[in-house]
Amino acid sequence: MKNSAPDSTDSSRAAGPAGLLQGLLQGLQPPAWVVEELQNRVVLFLNHVLGQEPQAQDRLRRQKGKSVRMQWGDFHLTLAPTAAGLLERVDPAGAQDLVVTVSQTSPLALMQTVMAGDKPAVDIRGDVQLAAEVAWLVDNLRWDVEEDLSRLVGDGPAHALARAGRGVASALRAFLGASGRPTADRGPQA
Repeated sequence: MKNSAPDSTDSSRAAGPAGLLQGLLQGLQPPAWVVEELQNRVVLFLNHVLGQEPQAQDRLRRQKGKSVRMQWGDFHLTLAPTAAGLLERVDPAGAQDLVVTVSQTSPLALMQTVMAGDKPAVDIRGDVQLAAEVAWLVDNLRWDVEEDLSRLVGDGPAHALARAGRGVASALRAFLGASGRPTADRGPQA
């Protein structure tokens, strides 16, 4: 007698390219050196954005010495504010004052949430004041891509590149929104 429950390969085929992409992303396990280098780049980027916001740096200075562990699945990053109001990586084995865990496990669903302009669901445990400062940073810090581009290529080309980037982001949002819907909901094709 044949089992009527579909296996995981049948469901990924049914989901099409989106299911295949999700399966690939969940199966990736980069080498430790890649993860470490990526974490270093994330810290450099965050410090670049923080360096443009004196109020954010003031808020972080008040939290000097406390650590925040951010995690999503197997990926994690532990940071601590410095005396300069920037961030540095700290030993993840040490005690953390705050742990922020992204609850959404699907990379595709997480990308859809972020591209839609929504915040992903998170579980927050630890220091309430530090959590409030992190929430303020998430709500108020923005990277001005066009300003950074204008320093490299000038105002006109930076504006054109930013406009093109917004178009690509809009198309990606539309694609992700369409790929997130079940195929049965799309109805018959004419």
